[in-house]
Amino acid sequence: MKSILHPLRAALVSLCAASALAVAPAASAADYPERSISVVVGYPAGGSVDLTARLLGEELGKRLGQTVVIENVGGAGGTIGAQRVARAAPDGYTLLLASTNEMVIARMINTAVKYDGAKDFTALGIVASQPMLLAASKNSGVKTAAEYLEKLKGAEPGSFNYGSSGVGTTLHLAGEMINQGTGTRAEHVPYRGVSPLVTDLMSGQLDYGVLVLSSGLPQVRAGNIVALGLTENKRSPAAPEIAPLAATKGFESVDINLWFGLYGPAGLPEPVVAKLRAALDESLKSETFRAKMQDAGGEVAKPGMDPVAFQAEETKKYAALVKAAKIAAQ
Repeated sequence: MKSILHPLRAALVSLCAASALAVAPAASAADYPERSISVVVGYPAGGSVDLTARLLGEELGKRLGQTVVIENVGGAGGTIGAQRVARAAPDGYTLLLASTNEMVIARMINTAVKYDGAKDFTALGIVASQPMLLAASKNSGVKTAAEYLEKLKGAEPGSFNYGSSGVGTTLHLAGEMINQGTGTRAEHVPYRGVSPLVTDLMSGQLDYGVLVLSSGLPQVRAGNIVALGLTENKRSPAAPEIAPLAATKGFESVDINLWFGLYGPAGLPEPVVAKLRAALDESLKSETFRAKMQDAGGEVAKPGMDPVAFQAEETKKYAALVKAAKIAAQ
Protein backbone atom coordinates (compact mmCIF):
# COMPACT_ATOMS: atom_id res chain seq x y z
CA MET A 1 0.00 0.00 0.00
CA LYS A 2 2.83 2.40 0.83
CA SER A 3 4.31 2.08 -2.64
CA ILE A 4 0.94 3.00 -4.18
CA LEU A 5 0.24 6.03 -1.93
CA HIS A 6 3.66 7.61 -2.43
CA PRO A 7 3.30 8.23 -6.18
CA LEU A 8 -0.36 9.20 -5.64
CA ARG A 9 0.67 11.81 -3.06
CA ALA A 10 3.34 13.13 -5.44
CA ALA A 11 0.79 13.42 -8.22
CA LEU A 12 -1.62 15.33 -5.97
CA VAL A 13 1.14 17.73 -4.90
CA SER A 14 2.06 18.39 -8.52
CA LEU A 15 -1.58 18.97 -9.46
CA CYS A 16 -2.07 21.44 -6.60
CA ALA A 17 1.09 23.32 -7.56
CA ALA A 18 -0.02 23.56 -11.19
CA SER A 19 -3.44 24.79 -10.11
CA ALA A 20 -1.88 27.46 -7.89
CA LEU A 21 0.26 28.70 -10.78
CA ALA A 22 -2.77 28.83 -13.05
CA VAL A 23 -4.77 30.82 -10.51
CA ALA A 24 -1.92 33.19 -9.51
CA PRO A 25 -2.12 35.61 -12.51
CA ALA A 26 -5.89 35.93 -12.13
CA ALA A 27 -5.60 36.53 -8.40
CA SER A 28 -2.83 39.05 -8.98
CA ALA A 29 -4.93 40.88 -11.58
CA ALA A 30 -7.90 40.94 -9.22
CA ASP A 31 -5.75 42.51 -6.47
CA TYR A 32 -4.26 45.11 -8.84
CA PRO A 33 -2.66 47.50 -8.06
CA GLU A 34 -0.49 46.31 -5.18
CA ARG A 35 2.42 48.72 -5.76
CA SER A 36 3.28 51.95 -7.54
CA ILE A 37 2.55 52.39 -11.23
CA SER A 38 4.98 53.90 -13.74
CA VAL A 39 3.62 56.11 -16.53
CA VAL A 40 6.19 56.58 -19.28
CA VAL A 41 6.32 59.84 -21.23
CA GLY A 42 8.37 59.78 -24.41
CA TYR A 43 9.47 63.41 -24.06
CA PRO A 44 11.51 65.54 -21.64
CA ALA A 45 9.84 67.12 -18.63
CA GLY A 46 8.02 70.39 -19.15
CA GLY A 47 6.20 69.78 -22.44
CA SER A 48 2.48 69.33 -23.08
CA VAL A 49 2.64 65.51 -22.96
CA ASP A 50 4.59 65.56 -19.69
CA LEU A 51 2.23 68.08 -18.09
CA THR A 52 -0.81 66.04 -19.09
CA ALA A 53 0.78 62.90 -17.63
CA ARG A 54 1.56 64.59 -14.32
CA LEU A 55 -1.91 66.04 -13.90
CA LEU A 56 -3.51 62.71 -14.84
CA GLY A 57 -1.11 60.79 -12.60
CA GLU A 58 -2.34 62.71 -9.56
CA GLU A 59 -5.93 61.79 -10.36
CA LEU A 60 -5.24 58.13 -11.13
CA GLY A 61 -3.23 57.76 -7.93
CA LYS A 62 -6.18 58.94 -5.82
CA ARG A 63 -8.54 56.47 -7.45
CA LEU A 64 -6.21 53.46 -7.57
CA GLY A 65 -4.79 53.95 -4.10
CA GLN A 66 -1.19 53.80 -5.29
CA THR A 67 1.54 56.24 -6.24
CA VAL A 68 1.78 57.00 -9.96
CA VAL A 69 5.35 57.82 -10.99
CA ILE A 70 6.02 59.74 -14.21
CA GLU A 71 9.08 58.46 -16.06
CA ASN A 72 10.48 60.67 -18.85
CA VAL A 73 12.13 58.59 -21.59
CA GLY A 74 12.76 61.19 -24.28
CA GLY A 75 14.07 60.65 -27.79
CA ALA A 76 13.08 59.93 -31.39
CA GLY A 77 9.81 61.87 -31.23
CA GLY A 78 8.41 59.88 -28.35
CA THR A 79 9.01 56.48 -29.94
CA ILE A 80 11.75 55.31 -27.54
CA GLY A 81 9.38 55.61 -24.59
CA ALA A 82 6.56 53.97 -26.54
CA GLN A 83 8.83 51.07 -27.50
CA ARG A 84 9.72 50.52 -23.87
CA VAL A 85 6.06 50.16 -22.91
CA ALA A 86 5.31 47.92 -25.90
CA ARG A 87 7.97 45.51 -24.58
CA ALA A 88 6.98 45.78 -20.91
CA ALA A 89 5.29 43.01 -18.95
CA PRO A 90 1.51 43.20 -19.44
CA ASP A 91 0.74 43.55 -15.74
CA GLY A 92 -0.53 47.15 -15.56
CA TYR A 93 2.50 48.53 -13.73
CA THR A 94 4.06 50.15 -16.81
CA LEU A 95 1.77 52.46 -18.81
CA LEU A 96 2.28 55.10 -21.50
CA LEU A 97 0.89 58.61 -21.80
CA ALA A 98 1.25 59.09 -25.53
CA SER A 99 0.42 61.67 -28.17
CA THR A 100 -0.64 61.56 -31.80
CA ASN A 101 2.97 61.56 -32.95
CA GLU A 102 4.18 58.26 -31.54
CA MET A 103 0.88 56.36 -31.72
CA VAL A 104 -0.23 57.25 -35.25
CA ILE A 105 2.29 59.21 -37.33
CA ALA A 106 5.76 57.87 -36.44
CA ARG A 107 5.45 54.48 -38.13
CA MET A 108 4.24 56.11 -41.35
CA ILE A 109 7.41 58.13 -41.79
CA ASN A 110 10.12 56.26 -39.90
CA THR A 111 11.07 52.71 -40.88
CA ALA A 112 13.07 52.37 -37.64
CA VAL A 113 9.81 52.31 -35.65
CA LYS A 114 9.08 48.61 -35.22
CA TYR A 115 6.04 48.73 -32.97
CA ASP A 116 2.47 49.03 -34.24
CA GLY A 117 0.48 51.69 -32.40
CA ALA A 118 -2.73 49.71 -32.82
CA LYS A 119 -1.56 46.12 -32.28
CA ASP A 120 1.22 46.37 -29.69
CA PHE A 121 -0.70 48.31 -27.04
CA THR A 122 -3.87 48.12 -25.00
CA ALA A 123 -5.71 51.39 -25.55
CA LEU A 124 -7.15 52.47 -22.20
CA GLY A 125 -8.64 55.80 -23.20
CA ILE A 126 -8.24 59.22 -24.77
CA VAL A 127 -7.29 61.77 -22.11
CA ALA A 128 -7.30 65.22 -23.68
CA SER A 129 -6.59 67.26 -26.77
CA GLN A 130 -5.09 70.61 -27.57
CA PRO A 131 -5.39 72.81 -30.66
CA MET A 132 -2.41 74.17 -32.49
CA LEU A 133 -1.83 77.78 -33.38
CA LEU A 134 -0.82 79.36 -36.67
CA ALA A 135 1.33 82.32 -35.68
CA ALA A 136 3.10 85.04 -37.64
CA SER A 137 6.23 87.06 -37.11
CA LYS A 138 5.51 90.70 -36.27
CA ASN A 139 7.90 91.56 -39.11
CA SER A 140 5.58 89.85 -41.61
CA GLY A 141 2.99 92.60 -41.31
CA VAL A 142 0.28 89.93 -41.29
CA LYS A 143 -2.25 90.20 -38.46
CA THR A 144 -5.16 87.99 -39.54
CA ALA A 145 -5.80 84.69 -41.28
CA ALA A 146 -7.39 86.58 -44.18
CA GLU A 147 -4.22 88.66 -44.65
CA TYR A 148 -2.13 85.48 -44.53
CA LEU A 149 -4.22 83.96 -47.30
CA GLU A 150 -4.11 87.10 -49.42
CA LYS A 151 -0.34 87.35 -49.12
CA LEU A 152 0.37 83.70 -49.93
CA LYS A 153 -2.19 83.39 -52.73
CA GLY A 154 -0.26 85.80 -54.89
CA ALA A 155 3.21 84.55 -54.00
CA GLU A 156 5.57 82.26 -55.85
CA PRO A 157 6.04 78.83 -54.22
CA GLY A 158 8.88 79.04 -51.71
CA SER A 159 8.47 82.74 -51.05
CA PHE A 160 7.28 82.11 -47.51
CA ASN A 161 7.99 79.50 -44.87
CA TYR A 162 6.54 78.06 -41.69
CA GLY A 163 8.25 76.27 -38.84
CA SER A 164 7.24 73.22 -36.81
CA SER A 165 8.84 70.96 -34.22
CA GLY A 166 10.06 68.48 -36.83
CA VAL A 167 9.33 66.45 -39.97
CA GLY A 168 6.23 64.29 -39.63
CA THR A 169 5.08 65.76 -36.33
CA THR A 170 1.48 66.77 -35.74
CA LEU A 171 2.58 70.41 -36.08
CA HIS A 172 4.18 69.74 -39.47
CA LEU A 173 1.06 67.98 -40.73
CA ALA A 174 -1.16 70.77 -39.43
CA GLY A 175 0.92 73.13 -41.58
CA GLU A 176 0.47 70.84 -44.57
CA MET A 177 -3.28 70.73 -43.95
CA ILE A 178 -3.28 74.54 -44.08
CA ASN A 179 -1.32 74.44 -47.35
CA GLN A 180 -3.68 71.92 -48.90
CA GLY A 181 -6.89 73.45 -47.60
CA THR A 182 -6.03 76.98 -48.73
CA GLY A 183 -4.25 76.09 -51.97
CA THR A 184 -1.15 77.98 -50.82
CA ARG A 185 2.45 76.84 -50.42
CA ALA A 186 4.49 77.88 -47.41
CA GLU A 187 7.69 75.82 -47.24
CA HIS A 188 8.26 73.73 -44.14
CA VAL A 189 11.24 74.44 -41.85
CA PRO A 190 11.73 71.76 -39.16
CA TYR A 191 13.05 72.78 -35.75
CA ARG A 192 14.26 70.82 -32.73
CA GLY A 193 11.81 72.15 -30.21
CA VAL A 194 9.68 75.21 -29.66
CA SER A 195 12.33 77.59 -28.26
CA PRO A 196 14.42 77.99 -31.44
CA LEU A 197 11.23 78.22 -33.52
CA VAL A 198 9.86 81.07 -31.39
CA THR A 199 13.27 82.79 -31.40
CA ASP A 200 13.28 82.83 -35.20
CA LEU A 201 9.65 83.98 -35.34
CA MET A 202 10.44 86.86 -33.01
CA SER A 203 13.51 87.88 -35.02
CA GLY A 204 11.72 87.63 -38.36
CA GLN A 205 13.97 84.88 -39.73
CA LEU A 206 10.86 82.71 -39.87
CA ASP A 207 7.65 84.04 -41.46
CA TYR A 208 5.10 81.77 -39.78
CA GLY A 209 4.99 78.94 -37.29
CA VAL A 210 2.68 76.19 -36.08
CA LEU A 211 2.85 75.73 -32.32
CA VAL A 212 0.89 73.83 -29.68
CA LEU A 213 -1.44 76.39 -28.10
CA SER A 214 0.10 76.05 -24.64
CA SER A 215 3.54 76.82 -26.11
CA GLY A 216 2.48 79.73 -28.31
CA LEU A 217 -0.06 81.47 -26.11
CA PRO A 218 2.41 83.07 -23.64
CA GLN A 219 4.35 84.55 -26.56
CA VAL A 220 1.16 85.86 -28.16
CA ARG A 221 0.00 87.50 -24.94
CA ALA A 222 3.45 89.00 -24.41
CA GLY A 223 3.19 90.61 -27.85
CA ASN A 224 6.18 88.71 -29.27
CA ILE A 225 4.30 86.91 -32.06
CA VAL A 226 0.92 87.30 -33.76
CA ALA A 227 -1.88 84.71 -33.46
CA LEU A 228 -3.62 84.11 -36.80
CA GLY A 229 -5.95 81.34 -35.68
CA LEU A 230 -6.41 77.91 -34.14
CA THR A 231 -6.14 74.74 -36.21
CA GLU A 232 -9.19 73.18 -34.51
CA ASN A 233 -12.64 74.20 -35.74
CA LYS A 234 -13.78 75.65 -32.43
CA ARG A 235 -12.59 78.16 -29.89
CA SER A 236 -10.50 77.03 -26.96
CA PRO A 237 -11.63 77.82 -23.40
CA ALA A 238 -7.96 78.56 -22.68
CA ALA A 239 -7.88 81.33 -25.30
CA PRO A 240 -11.43 82.31 -26.31
CA GLU A 241 -10.12 85.46 -27.93
CA ILE A 242 -8.41 83.48 -30.73
CA ALA A 243 -10.77 82.39 -33.50
CA PRO A 244 -10.40 79.09 -35.36
CA LEU A 245 -8.81 79.36 -38.79
CA ALA A 246 -11.87 77.60 -40.22
CA ALA A 247 -13.95 80.69 -39.42
CA THR A 248 -12.07 82.54 -42.18
CA LYS A 249 -13.09 81.99 -45.79
CA GLY A 250 -10.57 79.74 -47.52
CA PHE A 251 -9.63 77.83 -44.33
CA GLU A 252 -12.93 75.93 -43.91
CA SER A 253 -11.34 72.48 -44.21
CA VAL A 254 -8.68 73.08 -41.53
CA ASP A 255 -9.57 71.05 -38.45
CA ILE A 256 -6.78 69.22 -36.61
CA ASN A 257 -5.53 68.91 -33.04
CA LEU A 258 -2.95 67.15 -30.90
CA TRP A 259 -4.39 64.45 -28.62
CA PHE A 260 -3.11 62.43 -25.69
CA GLY A 261 -4.05 58.87 -24.72
CA LEU A 262 -3.32 56.34 -21.98
CA TYR A 263 -1.98 52.95 -23.07
CA GLY A 264 -0.61 49.73 -21.64
CA PRO A 265 1.26 46.90 -23.35
CA ALA A 266 -0.79 44.50 -25.46
CA GLY A 267 -2.37 41.65 -23.53
CA LEU A 268 -3.26 43.43 -20.29
CA PRO A 269 -5.54 41.19 -18.19
CA GLU A 270 -9.19 42.22 -18.41
CA PRO A 271 -9.55 42.92 -14.65
CA VAL A 272 -6.60 45.33 -14.89
CA VAL A 273 -8.03 47.00 -18.00
CA ALA A 274 -11.40 47.42 -16.28
CA LYS A 275 -9.84 49.03 -13.18
CA LEU A 276 -7.67 51.40 -15.22
CA ARG A 277 -10.53 52.46 -17.48
CA ALA A 278 -12.80 53.06 -14.51
CA ALA A 279 -10.12 55.17 -12.80
CA LEU A 280 -9.48 57.09 -16.01
CA ASP A 281 -13.18 57.82 -16.57
CA GLU A 282 -13.51 59.11 -13.01
CA SER A 283 -10.41 61.25 -13.47
CA LEU A 284 -11.85 62.79 -16.65
CA LYS A 285 -14.95 63.79 -14.69
CA SER A 286 -12.89 65.60 -12.04
CA GLU A 287 -13.55 69.34 -12.09
CA THR A 288 -10.08 69.93 -10.64
CA PHE A 289 -8.43 67.98 -13.46
CA ARG A 290 -10.54 69.69 -16.11
CA ALA A 291 -9.69 73.14 -14.74
CA LYS A 292 -5.97 72.42 -14.59
CA MET A 293 -5.97 71.05 -18.14
CA GLN A 294 -7.84 74.11 -19.38
CA ASP A 295 -5.30 76.40 -17.72
CA ALA A 296 -2.62 74.46 -19.62
CA GLY A 297 -4.41 74.99 -22.95
CA GLY A 298 -5.97 71.53 -23.17
CA GLU A 299 -9.49 70.16 -23.27
CA VAL A 300 -10.36 66.96 -21.42
CA ALA A 301 -11.90 64.16 -23.48
CA LYS A 302 -15.40 62.85 -22.84
CA PRO A 303 -15.39 59.83 -20.52
CA GLY A 304 -16.22 56.55 -22.21
CA MET A 305 -14.85 57.36 -25.67
CA ASP A 306 -13.85 54.28 -27.69
CA PRO A 307 -10.05 54.77 -28.00
CA VAL A 308 -9.63 52.00 -30.59
CA ALA A 309 -12.21 53.44 -33.01
CA PHE A 310 -10.89 56.96 -32.42
CA GLN A 311 -7.30 55.95 -33.17
CA ALA A 312 -8.36 54.09 -36.32
CA GLU A 313 -10.03 57.24 -37.67
CA GLU A 314 -7.04 59.37 -36.79
CA THR A 315 -4.73 56.92 -38.58
CA LYS A 316 -6.76 57.28 -41.78
CA LYS A 317 -6.67 61.07 -41.54
CA TYR A 318 -2.92 61.28 -41.01
CA ALA A 319 -2.14 58.67 -43.66
CA ALA A 320 -3.93 60.89 -46.19
CA LEU A 321 -2.01 63.96 -44.99
CA VAL A 322 1.35 62.20 -45.15
CA LYS A 323 0.59 61.01 -48.69
CA ALA A 324 -0.60 64.43 -49.87
CA ALA A 325 2.46 66.11 -48.32
CA LYS A 326 4.68 63.54 -50.07
CA ILE A 327 6.58 62.73 -46.88
CA ALA A 328 8.62 59.64 -47.71
CA ALA A 329 9.39 57.10 -44.98
CA GLN A 330 13.04 57.30 -43.95
